[in-house]
Amino acid sequence: MNVKTFIKKYTMVIALVVVFIFFSIWTEGKLLLSQNLSNLLLQNAYVLVMACGMLLCILTGGNIDLSVGSTVCLIGAIAAQLMSKYGMNAYLVICLCLALSLLIGMWQGFWIGYIHIPPFICTLAGMFLFRGIGRAILGSKSVAINDETFLNTFASYINIPGLDEETKWSAFIAGLIIACILPVVTFLSRAKKKKKGYKMPSALSQYAKIGVIDLLVIAYAWKLANYKGIPVMALWVLAIVFIYAFITSKTAFGRYFYAVGGNEKATKLSGINTNKVYFLAYTSMSLLAGLSGLLIAARIGSINGDTGNSFEMDAIGSCFIGGASAYGGSGTVGGVVVGAILLGVINQGMSIRGLDNNWQYVVKGAVLLIAVIFDVVSNKKTGKAG
Repeated sequence: MNVKTFIKKYTMVIALVVVFIFFSIWTEGKLLLSQNLSNLLLQNAYVLVMACGMLLCILTGGNIDLSVGSTVCLIGAIAAQLMSKYGMNAYLVICLCLALSLLIGMWQGFWIGYIHIPPFICTLAGMFLFRGIGRAILGSKSVAINDETFLNTFASYINIPGLDEETKWSAFIAGLIIACILPVVTFLSRAKKKKKGYKMPSALSQYAKIGVIDLLVIAYAWKLANYKGIPVMALWVLAIVFIYAFITSKTAFGRYFYAVGGNEKATKLSGINTNKVYFLAYTSMSLLAGLSGLLIAARIGSINGDTGNSFEMDAIGSCFIGGASAYGGSGTVGGVVVGAILLGVINQGMSIRGLDNNWQYVVKGAVLLIAVIFDVVSNKKTGKAG
């Protein structure tokens, strides 16, 4: 792999490294503090979760869901009221809220997939509708959540009595275990592909990449060990990321989303039910928005009518910055994770420096524009645009 190919393939990863180093220096090392690195994950958990669902929508042809921020507000409002006002069991509330978010997704997926209402219009209507219902449920007030079971389910930390005292060794041990598993998985994957005669990248480059990832995992685990340990929210995020990475890269069903975005007419002629693909993309998106609503409710400990404002933009931005094509048919969960972390580093770095929130919007807008311009120019060069 020559330098030009390497830079093109890992553009966003390189950008993330550059941005991280810049803000580490600019904040005089404060970004590297254990608490800030732990908060980097917690503050962007909702982005990582929703961006996985948004990727499926974008894959179908550059489509987006504008209603997810309002869905976060609505689901959070329902959860808060059911627990604070009616004292309902936390686990029952979680199940009901996820079921409702699934129904919201099926509602929008039906109109988009089977009635063929443009996704932009349908989800724009949902953005106003769900936000209004959420505010009505809250009565235009902030509602606090004090249910310990609910808070522990999403916002607690994993600690082992006797092992985790001043240093949370369980977090570091977990990092070491993950660092050991990655090379083994890579070795088995290469052996399987070699047996089937598939073309593979060189072993040196692949294991070098795994080595770098391992170092980062161990370093991050050490930082978590020196703060409060492993946040439960991280497990939720990792579960969603791994599930969607598996679906999009290892299943035939996942490839349908790419096929629809690449050429919907050809996909339909090949016998794939494209209506169902759209339906499931938006159903999945709303389900993850509902989960994000629960994550936000637990992390903040309260919900108000403005909860979830512009969350849809963070999810959409993470996808495009992470390499998803504005034309659809291209993008990976790994890229989405990189895009979300890049935005998170920018937000946190600027917050540590005490810059006004308005400048965060300016910088995020500029980064998103650059990413989309890069995508459009690349597509024109390869003849994919238009």
